[in-house]
Amino acid sequence: MPLSKPPRTPDGRYIVVRGRLWRASNPALDESERQPLVNELMDARRAVRDAKGDPAKTKQARARVDAAKVALGERGPVWWSDGAPDYNRHMAKNTPYARWFSGLDPEG
Repeated sequence: MPLSKPPRTPDGRYIVVRGRLWRASNPALDESERQPLVNELMDARRAVRDAKGDPAKTKQARARVDAAKVALGERGPVWWSDGAPDYNRHMAKNTPYARWFSGLDPEG
């Protein structure tokens, strides 16, 4: 069964996973910028996995994950400029996206 992409809010700012909003990557990033950052994020996530049992290595690997996510726009300052608040990590049903979210097909 192929993996489906998570739903994305109509404004493109978030993806929804298990009812929770997660900030999407900055769509203004050029592919030549974005792909190396995604590669670094995946490498950093593997480093977190491989560092289990070593607190110093785990901390370093988690810092790499955070840096990659900030560079992608998934953490840190928001990438949009209209002053809208950030609902990252909020349950969609508790945000202005609630109506849109309630209309999604739960089967994907």
